[in-house]
Amino acid sequence: MLEAERAELIRQYEDGVPAFKKALAGVPAAALKWRPAPGAWSVHEIVCHCADSETNSASRVRYLAGERDLSLDNYDQDRWAIEFDYHAHPLETALATVEAVRANTGPLIRRLPDAAWQRVHQHKTHGRYTAENWLKTYAVHLHEHARQIEDNVAAWRRRPAPASACGGRAR
Repeated sequence: MLEAERAELIRQYEDGVPAFKKALAGVPAAALKWRPAPGAWSVHEIVCHCADSETNSASRVRYLAGERDLSLDNYDQDRWAIEFDYHAHPLETALATVEAVRANTGPLIRRLPDAAWQRVHQHKTHGRYTAENWLKTYAVHLHEHARQIEDNVAAWRRRPAPASACGGRAR
C-alpha cells in the first residue's frame, strides 16, 4: 500500500465518528428500536454492535502491529447482539465507547511505522492478514453503518401507518 493511500484511509477512519453521529442525529426516538425486517438490526443494535466491533478492532490492530505470528479469528456479531441483549444496553454508553475507542486508536495508527503495517499474520477466514487489511475494513466501518442507520430510518418512514386507536378509518 502506498503511503498516500494509507494516509487517506486513516483520514477516512478518523472521519467515521462524525459521519456516524450525523446519521444517528437524524433518527426519531420512535425509530431507534424498530427493525426493518426479521433478523435485521435496529438503529440501537447497530450502535451497540459498533461499540463492540470498534473495541475488538482497536485491540486487533494493536496485536497486528505489535505481536508476531498471530492466528486471528472472527466473532459472531449476530450472536453477540442476541447474547448481550443490545436493546437493553444504554445507547449513550455504546456511542461514547465508539467515540473513545476511535479517539484513542487514531493517533496510534498515525504513528505506526511501515514495518508494523506490513507484519503478516494468519486469519482463519481471510488467510494472510496485516494491519493494512485491518485499515481497509475499519476505514469504512462506521461510514457503512451510518448508511445502514439512514436506510433504517428511510424504511421506518415508509412503513404502513399504524391503525387508528379507535379501530376505524379516520373521518
